[in-house]
Amino acid sequence: MTPAELAVILARLEGILARVEAVLPPAPPPPDWRSTAFRWRKRAGRGYLQAVRHPHSIRLDDLVAINAQKKSIDGNTRQFVAGFPANNVLLTGSRGTGKSSLVKAMLAKYAAKGLRLIEVDKADMVDLPDIADLVADRRERYIVFCDDLTFDEGEPGYMALKVMLDGTIAAASANMLIYATSNRRHLLPEYMSENLETKHVGEEVHPGESVEEKISLSERFGLWISFYPFSQDDYLAAVAAWLAAFDVPAARTRQEAELRHLDALQFALQRGSRSGRIAWQFARGYAGAAALTKKSRRT
Repeated sequence: MTPAELAVILARLEGILARVEAVLPPAPPPPDWRSTAFRWRKRAGRGYLQAVRHPHSIRLDDLVAINAQKKSIDGNTRQFVAGFPANNVLLTGSRGTGKSSLVKAMLAKYAAKGLRLIEVDKADMVDLPDIADLVADRRERYIVFCDDLTFDEGEPGYMALKVMLDGTIAAASANMLIYATSNRRHLLPEYMSENLETKHVGEEVHPGESVEEKISLSERFGLWISFYPFSQDDYLAAVAAWLAAFDVPAARTRQEAELRHLDALQFALQRGSRSGRIAWQFARGYAGAAALTKKSRRT
């Protein structure tokens, strides 16, 4: 082969490579480790950590009527940040009662001490081993946050989470925990027919295989934290706390306080629920309306 023929072949190969590179997806960007919060994202099937520029910051003191729950998760997180053994956490119970807010409050409290938060969608739970490998050599402490987590039968993320919690030959990274919230205690739908599998052995009740399989996932979380519907007093206390957080002055008279309570209760009645989320929504609207009225009076 002459040098001229070789040059022609090399030129053709370079052209082919250029066309291939043009259709290939770009490589995922490297993580910005300066951030305190991340989302796990996918690009052309490849996962990467996307920094959250403005994390939703919630103060622990802003969350009311869940003092026992705050104590439990704060103690576990404090152990983790200090480098001591701590548990994966499953927060379950009524909607809007502060489950995800409590996890966000942990980041706000401990970010300065090295805590980081990685939010992962249910569809990406199969990537948990990749996330663990990515942060394994970092000095920070990482909570993988899975919000509103539920599975249907046979979903691949179910088994990936189960194995990551407890069941893989490789030990979990010491600087990573999983905090998940769910309205279902066992993360899977439960059916009436499964009760027919229950067996009675003497005085003992033995659940069937279907129930045992569902329980086995939630049991792998070392710490369960349960949340319950708010009473009326709890709801009004949450309203007062969020109004203060939005810099709304306290009621000046008893009549003003009663009218404010009545508005808050009517708002909850319209939504069909009393919870911390509903209290936050009411306070947000109330504070905005009050600020707009005050501005209108000035002009």
